[in-house]
Amino acid sequence: MPRTNADTTGQRSRSERLEARVSMEQKTLFIRAATLQGRSLTDFLVASAQEAAIETVRTHDALRLSERDRRAFVSALLAPPAPAEPLERAAKRYRERTGL
Repeated sequence: MPRTNADTTGQRSRSERLEARVSMEQKTLFIRAATLQGRSLTDFLVASAQEAAIETVRTHDALRLSERDRRAFVSALLAPPAPAEPLERAAKRYRERTGL
């Protein structure tokens, strides 16, 4: 299977370099996984790191609340508003129907 720079980075050229020290066990594992996917070790490592980075950023962005949002959320948990009249009536009907 031919490998190109487009395998993991779209059409962008690779001009930056990263280095990492790993144990022999880690390297052996990475080589095995790359082989199973039919990729070079470099393509496997770049794709895996990119997927992990994208997921980390996505998770962080989804969970991040502004200070105002955080305060409103905590306030609602600690001092919830009183139920509206329609909800009170619905709860009363439910209790009557279920015998609770």
